[in-house]
Amino acid sequence: MAFTTPKGTTQTSMADINITPFVDVMLVLLVIFMVTAPLLESGIEVDLPKTRTVKVISQERVVVTIDKRQTIYVGNNPVNIHRLGDVILKQTKGSDNAPVYIRCDRSVPYGAWAEVLDALKQAKITNINVVTEPLETKGST
Repeated sequence: MAFTTPKGTTQTSMADINITPFVDVMLVLLVIFMVTAPLLESGIEVDLPKTRTVKVISQERVVVTIDKRQTIYVGNNPVNIHRLGDVILKQTKGSDNAPVYIRCDRSVPYGAWAEVLDALKQAKITNINVVTEPLETKGST
């Protein structure tokens, strides 16, 4: 678009869009998401036992967590042990063969662990898996 100045010369308006502020905002958002994403991965802190055999699971799964205070969670929601079987069956849509993963803090007594397993077995849940961390060896990088 051209326009005439009072002196009689013709000038064009600047039609370029300045994207520098947009790039600045996007970089700030990228940094924020990179910092907060690992925190959202697992809301319940558990010191898992370490083993040599670890299988990486990439599918959607039902996770039961027992923290060091012996509080039981399904996903990130606390659950009473008497309702544990019903909650799991509701999440697996009644399938007793759907995999259920148990994350348990290493300081939890065996009795609390056994009560959770018993509650799952009473609900006829048969596909129970244990979540562990890989054992770090000196030779691995």
